[in-house]
Amino acid sequence: MSEVVQENKEKFVLTESQKQEVERQLAIIRRGVMEIIPEEELRRKLERFVVTGQPLKVKLGLDPSAPDIHVGHTVVLQKMRQFQELGHTIQLLIGDYTGRIGDPTGKSETRKQLTEEQVKVNAQSYVEQFGKVLDADRITVHYNSTWLAPLTFENVLELAAKTTVARMLERDDFQKRYNNNLPISVHEFFYPLMQGYDSVALECDIELGGTDQKFNLLMGRNLQKEYGQEPQVIITMPLLEGLDGVQKMSKSLGNYIGVNEAPNEIYGKAMSVPDELMLRYYELATDISNEELEALRNGLADGSIHPRDAKMNLAKTFVRMFHGEEAAQEAENYFKTVFQQRALPTDIPEVTVDLSAYENGEANIVNLAFDLKLVASKGDARRMVQQGAVKVNEEKVDDINRTVKLEDGMVVQVGKRKFAKVKLS
Repeated sequence: MSEVVQENKEKFVLTESQKQEVERQLAIIRRGVMEIIPEEELRRKLERFVVTGQPLKVKLGLDPSAPDIHVGHTVVLQKMRQFQELGHTIQLLIGDYTGRIGDPTGKSETRKQLTEEQVKVNAQSYVEQFGKVLDADRITVHYNSTWLAPLTFENVLELAAKTTVARMLERDDFQKRYNNNLPISVHEFFYPLMQGYDSVALECDIELGGTDQKFNLLMGRNLQKEYGQEPQVIITMPLLEGLDGVQKMSKSLGNYIGVNEAPNEIYGKAMSVPDELMLRYYELATDISNEELEALRNGLADGSIHPRDAKMNLAKTFVRMFHGEEAAQEAENYFKTVFQQRALPTDIPEVTVDLSAYENGEANIVNLAFDLKLVASKGDARRMVQQGAVKVNEEKVDDINRTVKLEDGMVVQVGKRKFAKVKLS
């Protein structure tokens, strides 16, 4: 049996194997997504692909507003990787022009605009870090200044005429600010228009983004219709909860796993992922297959896989993805040695301490932790001591007024992963 599919007045005849390939790709694409708008159009695009061999153009647009990415950012990158492996073209759109405005999504006030130099530095950092998830050799990178910068004022007016103020105020953040008499700068209305015009310029078939980007993504679909193009399909991905299990992952909240962090730090942080979120992290932020994910889900449900083992594998997977197989094995060995066997690591960094700088050769524990650079501030040091998270030669110190005698070779530990060995001079 075969079936006829009509797309853009062209008729395609699908064989059984081609229909199976469409279903296989749909199953992979559906994994972890919040919405596909509309899914039937995605199916037709995939049917066209398996018959003609013409890859779909899949766009991910990002404003380079911060130089470092974390695991939460990789949720959409993992979906892009899946499209990449299915044979489609990845369009990585760096919003070097829109980045000068700043996306107002979710903001209660106008965002500070980035300078051109800040945008360039952050954009380069993004591209380098994306290579940890995507095959960098099979990415087409675009900068939207290429087509936005040359627009004349007449072009801008033509673009602005494609939508209305009422439509813009449908955005939740704009609506809240308007109702609360908070300022909305006119230039902020141009952000979704510019992002939508990116889809017109790239003639993309599919655009990905977080759930908070839905309005902007739909704007691209509408503008493509206005410019006589086949509209893109929208795929929204959920926002990943951070290590606290409540708030979305964010550097400002400190509940994140950074892609560029040291292997031992990534492994240790991943081990603190709440048990109830472990499968969600696997599904959204790792490269394991659907079959492996289902086997893991079933194993945890029937007790054949211990949650601790699953979490250790999650931690190892993250390190492997970002730093390679060797680093992943070393991080696992380090964790087993330090935390499971309660032994001190063998590679504790030495920190030289000038004994003459301390009265009577003794140091307050708060000052010592700060001087050894085990904490970012003395305030952090006090909190860690009060929480019982500071040890000297494996003995807990929980009094912020405690002084310790400085000795050559003494080991100070803060938290689970930070150590320093004192070298007196």
